[in-house]
Amino acid sequence: MADNRTPRDNVTREKEARYVYTPSSKLPDPTPIPGMSFRWIATHVMSVADPTNVSRKRRDGWEPVKATDHPELMLEGNANGNVEIGGLMLCKMPTERVKAMDEYYQKQNQSQMESVDNNFLKNQSAPQYGKLFSERQSTSSRGNGFGLGTK
Repeated sequence: MADNRTPRDNVTREKEARYVYTPSSKLPDPTPIPGMSFRWIATHVMSVADPTNVSRKRRDGWEPVKATDHPELMLEGNANGNVEIGGLMLCKMPTERVKAMDEYYQKQNQSQMESVDNNFLKNQSAPQYGKLFSERQSTSSRGNGFGLGTK
């Protein structure tokens, strides 16, 4: 009875393609353009317009992306023609400028950390503050009569 079976290795069965759900992102990604970086800039915060943020980002060099340039992101109701979703406007900038901006803020961050460290070390040696860290040593000793059952 076992002789008339075909080995399982010899039987090929096509696997059914299973659908794996992945949730959609809240903000779509634009079609990449070589040499350009994209960022979503807040135009509204809690349904209140934030023109100061938009103005600052525009002065930094971010340019609004026109919906006609990215038809895959075009939504109905954008009166000004920019790509806007839920209080965020898609902007672009040359990647070189983005890298320069990142380097600037990295240097700012580094100098602030050095300042904090220097201030910490300066206060460490000031006598009025005392030492913030001290070498602590603990010892243990056994009492003469305690715990030995003697009086």
